[in-house]
Amino acid sequence: QVQLVESGGGLVQSGGSLRLSCAASGSIFSINAMAWYRQAPGKEREFVAAITRDSSTNYANSVKGRFTISRVNANNTVYLQMNSLKPDDTAVYYCNQGVLAAGRAYEYDYWGQGTQVTVSS
Repeated sequence: QVQLVESGGGLVQSGGSLRLSCAASGSIFSINAMAWYRQAPGKEREFVAAITRDSSTNYANSVKGRFTISRVNANNTVYLQMNSLKPDDTAVYYCNQGVLAAGRAYEYDYWGQGTQVTVSS
């Protein structure tokens, strides 16, 4: 079984920074894309950023220039460095990883448990 464990959320003032991390563990053969999503109260989950295995990145327009996604393949870990945070960034942040588990033929999307990020004005 594969598990994703997130950490790094918290309360920060507007303009501040936070760094989220998400580590995958278990019977992992390889991991393709890694991504972050977020869900604010009363809203649908939305895409934030993604990174491919060879570190090509993609960002939502709302975070471009402020957030940076990165990964360490050896540790099956993805990071999200969030700078210049705004109250609109307040949400539960979820990590998503496309994992090919050992002994399986197909990749499967796994999700972290979510970590709360609250930005005060």
